[in-house]
Amino acid sequence: MARTSGFGGSPESGSPDNPVLITEAATSLEDQHRARVRKYMTIMAFRIPALIVAALAYGAFENPWISMAIIGVSVPLPWIAVLIANDRPPRSKDEPSRWDGRRADIAATQALEPPKPHVIDG
Repeated sequence: MARTSGFGGSPESGSPDNPVLITEAATSLEDQHRARVRKYMTIMAFRIPALIVAALAYGAFENPWISMAIIGVSVPLPWIAVLIANDRPPRSKDEPSRWDGRRADIAATQALEPPKPHVIDG
């Protein structure tokens, strides 16, 4: 018995190799965490080789400024790795924006008027 495609789909859709997408679910939290850990480890993997390259550059060129420049580049790597790894996945085109112009209009109409100066005659 052959499987019918139904609703204009291809005969291959719905098979174990090509499942039918019934929701627009985001990637799971485990997958997001795994991707963030992978980014962090990739960036941090450059830190120790940078220190080794700095030592080799000092031995080859006998110039401490080259080594200090390489070390200087490797110093902010942990900070950069944490920032990139803690970033959320990019928004999809279908995800609604949280800001709308109505709040700006309400804030403009509810703005306080400047107080009138208090004059004492005397």
